[in-house]
Amino acid sequence: MHVKGIDHIGIAVKNIDEALKLYTEGLGLAMEGTEAVESQKVKVAFIPVGDSRLELLESTAPDGNIAKFIEAKGEGIHHLALKVDNIEKALEELTAKGYQLIDKVPRVGAGGHKIAFVHPKSTKGVLLELSESH
Repeated sequence: MHVKGIDHIGIAVKNIDEALKLYTEGLGLAMEGTEAVESQKVKVAFIPVGDSRLELLESTAPDGNIAKFIEAKGEGIHHLALKVDNIEKALEELTAKGYQLIDKVPRVGAGGHKIAFVHPKSTKGVLLELSESH
């Protein structure tokens, strides 16, 4: 598996518009855009920072994963996403090494990236996302 860098850091927020004020007005960063990912019940805002991005995540449904996360833990860092060059190969390698996967096959995430998650039980409490751009 070849990890090419950090793709993004996902941050769970109750309200993207409110959270954006810190990053745009407070820190002077520019928002790249927003996107709704209906299959994941989430609205996403992207904020480039160097070679990586911050990804603000707002739930679009009370039963969405982000809503459940915020209810349990409050707003904050939700996951760390790593860029990989071949996500299928990465998942095979992690499975062979005994890591617990949430996604055994990639799915389509924001920006059309192929994504898959590794369970926090296998990563010392960090929800790890693998991301392959096209």
